[in-house]
Amino acid sequence: MSNPVPPRQTPDQPWRSEGAPEPPPPRKKMPGGWGGLILTALVVYLVTNLILSFFNDGDEPTVSYTEFSKQVQANNVSKIYSKGDAIQGQLKKEAELPDGGKGKYTKFTTQRPAFADDDLWAQLTKDDVTVTATPVVEERSFLSNLLISLAPMLLLVFLWIFIARRMGAAMGGGALNRKPPPKPVELESDKRTTFEDVAGIDEVEGELNDVVDFLKNPDSYRRMGAKMPGGVLLAGPPGTGKTLLARAVAGEAGVPFFSASASEFIEMIVGVGASRVRELFAEARKVAPAIVFIDEIDTIGRARGGGSGMGGHDEREQTLNQILTEMDGFSGSEGVVVLAATNRVDVLDPALTRPGRFDRVVTVSPPDRGGREAILKIHTRKIPLAADVDLAQIARTTPGMTGAELANLANEGALLAVKRKQSEVTQADLSDALEKVQLGAERPLVMPEEERRRTAYHESGHALLGMLQPGADPVRKITIVPRGRALGVTLSTPDADKYAYTEEYLRGRIIGALGGMAAEQVVFGVITTGAESDLEQVTNMARGMVGRWGMSEKVGRLTAIPNDAQQAYGLSAAPATLDAVDAEMRRIVDECYERACGLLREHRGKLDALSEALLENETLEEEAAYRAAGVTRLTKEA
Repeated sequence: MSNPVPPRQTPDQPWRSEGAPEPPPPRKKMPGGWGGLILTALVVYLVTNLILSFFNDGDEPTVSYTEFSKQVQANNVSKIYSKGDAIQGQLKKEAELPDGGKGKYTKFTTQRPAFADDDLWAQLTKDDVTVTATPVVEERSFLSNLLISLAPMLLLVFLWIFIARRMGAAMGGGALNRKPPPKPVELESDKRTTFEDVAGIDEVEGELNDVVDFLKNPDSYRRMGAKMPGGVLLAGPPGTGKTLLARAVAGEAGVPFFSASASEFIEMIVGVGASRVRELFAEARKVAPAIVFIDEIDTIGRARGGGSGMGGHDEREQTLNQILTEMDGFSGSEGVVVLAATNRVDVLDPALTRPGRFDRVVTVSPPDRGGREAILKIHTRKIPLAADVDLAQIARTTPGMTGAELANLANEGALLAVKRKQSEVTQADLSDALEKVQLGAERPLVMPEEERRRTAYHESGHALLGMLQPGADPVRKITIVPRGRALGVTLSTPDADKYAYTEEYLRGRIIGALGGMAAEQVVFGVITTGAESDLEQVTNMARGMVGRWGMSEKVGRLTAIPNDAQQAYGLSAAPATLDAVDAEMRRIVDECYERACGLLREHRGKLDALSEALLENETLEEEAAYRAAGVTRLTKEA
């Protein structure tokens, strides 16, 4: 199994990477700048001192010297402290503030006039007033005042920083206040993916070896005046290993690998996607030689000019334009190669696939039988396999499956072994896993006997016609155990991979698909809803034969129906042509249905025998099915 790409560091970084050197940690900037912080601190300090001065003034009132003289004469002064003409004192009993003042006081300050000639010392001595050497009113030190004034200031500063960070995070996705994304970092412990982790697509490896060799030996190409393709486009069905191939190219060449999905560049605000593209390519140039991989590029690379768009449409086009600009600006000396993947190469903008940009298109197809066996070996390297496991036999019965589907098959087999409390994965586990993947999970559904018998004849009709048709796919398994949405399943797969189909083979498949409905008609004289999926397959095959593959004399050798299912049906042909397509489809299906009914009536005894065996055993493997029907295999395994 390949190691996953390291995750993104932040949502603002729309790419992942491996192999890039670790950058120095970015310097943290003070939100709002140091100037704003110093100004705020100064304002808070002044306001706090002003508030504290009001509180200090209110604690020890300043009284007139006349009031002080009255208190001395009334023998109500306890002690005083004098420094120059300033006098601080404390009363024995509280006194009312003079001049209409509100409240009472005990400690006070006053100022003795220079012209006063009273005998203050004699009066104080007479009344036994203590003259102290330390101030009566203890004032806070400068340090205490500083700490008290700084406390609310620090609190406000921390609150201000917190609010500024929250606002910055909230506006981080915008185009104006978005923070620059941090440089990507590789997890050094991760093992790079190489071509040893890729199997089943040797011809594609040959195409990509040119890229690997260029990244390893750029000087050799430069001396010969050769230039590497500006980009390589990997096209193929989902699950065929396009992303894995791109990672393997980077791992094989030992260069940094930047991976991003095209949809991650798109935002509601126009211009953000183009900015992220610039950042991604700038990071790749810093650590060149490097590989930039863009997955699902058809998200933003669709052909432009389909009417005036607003919002997301403009953003998609601007992002695409930026990618085109970045790729056009490359030179051979930069050593940055762009890889992209898509399963809709037909909808890409022509400017994207022209020479100088993605000028090499590599088709990644599902693997053949040997490739499937090699892929299974890779995905079972860490799975303990029993001695009876035959990966070649499994590869033979899985035509058309992609690498992702084979990986899922191996994992399902391991899960079944765990559920069964086994120490190894057996052939039975992988076979059951294949049935689950291809046919669906079993459903604990109890059917009435009449329904069960009709289902047995339905599946027997499919199987028997598959056995009788020359060149038809061999029947691998028949079951009337409900699986997925179906009440029964007949599994038929070819002995060898097929890449082109004849008209005879397609007609045989239509006859086999109509076998279930024909069997119900022949035996019971009814038609049920159980043939819904069969009719969907029949319709698609007949439509392809007539409208796309030129297998109708009346319609002719032309494409009347588009291959793209998303394109509106009927826009590529005239109404008369579409009427002819419809008539020919009906003719082919009707002929195949009559042929199916005729074969089943002719071999009614074999149909009854196969149905009885199916009702008795519920599931019949390949050999048991042919034995029960009394039919000899017409094809041999390759």
